[in-house]
Amino acid sequence: MGLPSGNGCILLFKQSTGESAAILLDEGHLTDVRTAVAGAIAARYCAPRKVERIGIVGAGVQARLQLEWLGRVTDCRDVLVWGPLPDELVSYKAEMGERGFFVKTTSDAAAILRTCNLVVTATPSKTPLLSAADLRPGTHITAVGSDTPEKQELDSDILAGADVIVADSLPQCRLRGEVHKALEAGKITEDRCVELGAVIAGRVKGRTSDSQITVVDLTGVAVQDIAIATAVYRALGDPE
Repeated sequence: MGLPSGNGCILLFKQSTGESAAILLDEGHLTDVRTAVAGAIAARYCAPRKVERIGIVGAGVQARLQLEWLGRVTDCRDVLVWGPLPDELVSYKAEMGERGFFVKTTSDAAAILRTCNLVVTATPSKTPLLSAADLRPGTHITAVGSDTPEKQELDSDILAGADVIVADSLPQCRLRGEVHKALEAGKITEDRCVELGAVIAGRVKGRTSDSQITVVDLTGVAVQDIAIATAVYRALGDPE
């Protein structure tokens, strides 16, 4: 029908009175940005200190934003990107090259884990794209695309072999995302998972050595939309 795969707006209400405060007709952009920011935060706390190469699985809007925001938390500019559409890969390489990244493309998704130690997956895939057989020690993966019970980008054996598994919201990840799939398959138990907020707050440890394998499962939480909507509203001149 020619409609975008992601769209929407944010309605902001005043907590004290319930009055409508703003309609942010962002067409999904703010949600895309807050997801990319969450990816950068995940990398800041869980990626190895020395990022040798960034691997991006997917070449759409979120895959571009993820790389853009990663540029704020790592000095690495060497990138390998996989995507199912050749034209999209060409466009990705050109756009991100203009932003200072040295991008190579591949038609072999396995090459991502074989050559990259900071990996982001950002696709709507319902079948695993990355296999544990290709995983190297010291790799960090931020899984972004699997935000429904049906979607899955990672072989559950990747989570089974991970040293640290982080969920943005454990109650939500029980029901969707990579943690959900691994729990469903009996590959992991819930006690192996910690929440990203607890890692940031220092209540639990994330990565503690560069040899560890870490996975962060980002299914997207509403509080992130509230935070970015509030920031935009205030930047536009919130009278309160």
